[in-house]
Amino acid sequence: MNTIGRLFRTSIFGESHGNVIGMLIDGCPAGIKISENEFTVDLDRRKSGANGTTARKEADVPLVKSGLFKGKTTGAPICIMFENKNVDSAQYERLKDTPRPGHADMVAMQKFCGSNDYRGGGHFSGRLTAPLVAAGVVAKKIITPIKIEAKLIEIHGSKNEDGMEKEINNAIRDGESVGGIIECRVNGLPVGLGEPFFDSFESLLSHAIFSIPGIKGIEFGAGFGCAEMLGSEFNDEILTANGKTKTNNAGGINGGITNGNELVFRVAIRPTASISKEQKTINLKTGKQTGIKIEGRHDACIALRTPVIVEAVTAIVLADLKMLNDIALIERVRK
Repeated sequence: MNTIGRLFRTSIFGESHGNVIGMLIDGCPAGIKISENEFTVDLDRRKSGANGTTARKEADVPLVKSGLFKGKTTGAPICIMFENKNVDSAQYERLKDTPRPGHADMVAMQKFCGSNDYRGGGHFSGRLTAPLVAAGVVAKKIITPIKIEAKLIEIHGSKNEDGMEKEINNAIRDGESVGGIIECRVNGLPVGLGEPFFDSFESLLSHAIFSIPGIKGIEFGAGFGCAEMLGSEFNDEILTANGKTKTNNAGGINGGITNGNELVFRVAIRPTASISKEQKTINLKTGKQTGIKIEGRHDACIALRTPVIVEAVTAIVLADLKMLNDIALIERVRK
């Protein structure tokens, strides 16, 4: 449910307008050097402030409650929390009977029989990606020297900086929102991460990536473009005995297992669900359709703040797979 991983296990908790949000990390090896200041770089990349991002600004100071002693991990569970201080729940009281189109409001009410925290989306909010980023900082320590880099390459169909900025400004002007595409590249991966059949590398990574609010699609390597290619065009010719290939249409994965080449994947991010333009919904008290206009502080383009979250989730999956692979190697050596 709210936990992922087998050896490196992360459990997320909290709600958007609750007292705190946070992450419990279990299985982190002891002796890894890490300080609270090391979380700052990635957390700052996720923060709002740029044109097209929400006006809600939280300090996002990580409060490490356990698992660190004298600047090193102890091997015990690491609990990291963030306080929610800049909250404004008034509008959500007005909207509780008119679920917002595109949000989890309606399904959360139905699934949890009306007991869900509806303020700011509650447990479904993008606010919970702050703990994901924090867990990613720890995971990146485990997978060193593997390097992960994600960047925004497209907004509402525009692929250059000026065009993307224009799309954001148009959305702000029109009370709209826009989506985008993020590309992630991972270098330094060993051969052999991933397990057949249901724990293929793509399966595990996709599972985790889709936990990021707003993700609606993922493709590896040539992705959906492979449907328009011939086999001779798609297949990556092998150049060396260690598996280096001439092209990388497979995106660094064969048979669900990393092949040692660069991992390349892209994710599609939907337009932010909250827009100020009037939409139609149902009034749950009257049963009649009504207009709704969402006020408050919202991102015109959530994709702007998502690259570091994609990196974090990728690192979390890689940390778990690396630890599993290390154990498997030890067992093979013993035999």
